[in-house]
Formats: sequence, structure tokens, C-alpha cells
Amino acid sequence: MRAGAPETALKAAGWRFLPVSGWPWRSAGYLFATVGVAVVAAAGLAVPAVPWLVLAAGGFQAGTIAALVLLGAALVAALGPLIAIPVVAAARWRLRMVDKRPARPAVHRRAAGDGPAAWLRARYTDPVAWRETGYALLLATVVPALCAAALVAVLLAGVLITSPVIVSVGGGPVALIVGQVYTVRQSVPYVIVGVATLPLLPYLVTLVAGADAALLRALAFGRPDEELRAELTEVTASRARLADAFEAERRWIERDLHDGAQQKLVSLTMQLGLARLDLPPESPAAASVAAAHDQARQLMTELRELIHGIQPQILTDLGLPAALDELAGQSAIPVTVDAPIGTRLPGQVENTAYFAVAEALTNIAKHSGATQASVQARVRDRTLVVEVTDNGRGGADPERGSGLTGLADRAAVAGGRMLLSSPPGGPTVLRVEVPCQNPSG
Repeated sequence: MRAGAPETALKAAGWRFLPVSGWPWRSAGYLFATVGVAVVAAAGLAVPAVPWLVLAAGGFQAGTIAALVLLGAALVAALGPLIAIPVVAAARWRLRMVDKRPARPAVHRRAAGDGPAAWLRARYTDPVAWRETGYALLLATVVPALCAAALVAVLLAGVLITSPVIVSVGGGPVALIVGQVYTVRQSVPYVIVGVATLPLLPYLVTLVAGADAALLRALAFGRPDEELRAELTEVTASRARLADAFEAERRWIERDLHDGAQQKLVSLTMQLGLARLDLPPESPAAASVAAAHDQARQLMTELRELIHGIQPQILTDLGLPAALDELAGQSAIPVTVDAPIGTRLPGQVENTAYFAVAEALTNIAKHSGATQASVQARVRDRTLVVEVTDNGRGGADPERGSGLTGLADRAAVAGGRMLLSSPPGGPTVLRVEVPCQNPSG
């Protein structure tokens, strides 16, 4: 390929090396394929276009004409998005012939549910489907006319150039454009015209093919903004899946530690306690067993705290309100809790809210100088709203620590957000909003 060669037929139409490149041949193949696809489009739209075909016969009054036009438009609108599916599918495969750029199919609106009714609702409210319908209509009317005109121009030039041969072989008159040719001598001017137009034909064929390909890409393929939205949607879905997997892993680790390591440590602590009772108090072995027993008890306490930090059992068993009450009871300052939530929320939502409140209460106890705090939790418009308020000195800044930044990141992963108001002198209000579309009872 030549340096700087165009990637599309439309750009190649203005390229100086076009006549000696492969673009005219690719474009001609594209136009032949377009005629075939246009036949498919015309066949599919023949039924809804019957009123228009009847109208073409003529001889109708104004009222009848208007009725036929409206009826045809209604039928095309009713069946067009469905007919466009096979038509556009047949049209897409040939784009690569005249457009070397990567192309992704347009992103269609997903059905909000299962079943044919949901799919039809999504299809008929999808702007992409209506763009495809528009291309199918053009493909059945305007596009084949342009393609046929370009191909006829090529064939006509060939007939003009070969007219002497046709006359000599046929032995009779040959009709060429505006007149008939009876002898080889009479065909010479037509040969000159055919040779003169020959250099223009590659540009004509390439231009028509490129224009149709550009129209196809614009109407039946993804636009840059739609592709970006699709990628962002996939990133968001992927992030949600990773968050769910992370929360499931946390619960698995918590259960494994609680049912495995912690139970074995409890058994070991009990055995060391019994052994400690059986040994004489003043013996050397008693001192070693007592030290081991104390270390085991301390280790068990630390393990409980570790398990609780990974996934509080009360949150898993009883839900967010009970878990918030437990946090308030463990706080170093008085904390009131108001969480009238009567249903269980999705696990990721409850975990996000719980750890946000836990981090907030820890920060209050360490840095705010507050003497009291409050926690409120409500579900409003399918969104869990949690507010933690304290009467401390204020001035909290997420940029000065990773705790608040981590809370904001955790809320964002769950599709929510964190808001902070902490003027100097207080009070400080931390607000976390997390969507909970599917609360379960």
C-alpha cells in the first residue's frame, strides 16, 4: 500500500493515485453487492409499502391519496424496525470492502425484562433501530438508483468504446445514447467520447460507493459517543462485579476464620485452661502453661476483632440497623442511632454503609474532639442515605488522610457518593448515598 493511502473509499475519491489503485475495483464490487442487498430491502419493505405502490398507479382523488400516504407511512413505521434487522445485517458485511477502519455494530437498547413484549418495547424505543430503519428505506429506494446509475455509466462507457466491434460483428445498427450507428466509421465519435470519460469512471464509482458506506457507518454502526457510553457501561458493570466478588470473598474469609481457626483456638484455650488447673501452682510447668493460656486468650480476642473487621457477623445475620447499634455501643463517645429500615438491603449496600459509619466514628473519636455523635439511616427513592454528625471542632479534609478518601472510593464502587460538610468549629456531617434498587425482605 502506498504511503498515505486513504482508509475509506470516500477519501480515496479525491486521491491522485486512485485510477491505478485497487479502490475502483473494490468500489465496483461494493456496488454490485449493494444491488443485491437492495433487493432484500425492497422485498422486505414491499408489504408495508403496498399503499404507496397502489398510489403510483394514479387516478385517485386528493382524500384517497392522503389516506394511502398515511397508511403506507403507518405500516412502514410499524414494521420497519423489524424489517431493518435482516436488511442491516446483510448490509454490514460489505462495509469492509470500502472502509478499512474498525467498525463496531451500534449498541442497541437492552430489554428491561424477559419475553417478546419487553424486547419489542426496547426495539421500538431504540434510536439506533430507527436509524437502521431509515437506512433500510434509503437502501430500498435512493441507494440502488445511485448504484445502478454508476454501474450503467461504466457499462455505457464500455459499449461506446467497443461500438466498432459490436457494429462489425452484429452487422446491423446499434443504438448509442442519442442515435444509431450503422457503420464502423460512424462509431468513431462515440469511441472518442467513451475513451474521454474512461478516466472519470474510477472516481464516479468510488465516490458513490464511499458515500453509501459513509451513510451506512453513520446510521447502522456505533457512533464514537455511543461506543464510549457502551465502554463506560461495561466498566461500571465490571466494577460492580468485582465489588460483589470482593464482598463474597470477605464473607468466605470471615466464615472460614470463624468456623475454622477461631473454633480450634477456643478448643486450645480451653485445654490450656484445664491443664493449668491440673498443675501445681508453684511448679515450673504451671507458669509456662499459664503464660501460654494467657497468650491464647489474647490471640483469640485479636482474632475476634480481626473477624469482626472483615465481616461483622451481626451485619450478616441481623442487618444494618442492628450492626449500627453495635457500632454505637462500642464507640468511645455517646452515639445515638436512628435507622428505621424495615427490610434487608443488598449485601454490598449494607457493607458500604456499615464500614462508612465505622470509619466515621473512628475518625470522630480520634480527631474531632467531639462529645457526642449521631447516626441516621433512611431509604429514600431507592437510595440508602446515611448521615453521621458530630459536635467536634470540624475542619475535616479528605486530602489530609486516606480514611475519607477510602470511604468515597467505597461509595463510588457501589454506585453511590460521599458528601462532607465540616466547617471550622463544626459541626461535621458525613453523608453517604448508595443506590439500593433491589431491597429484599
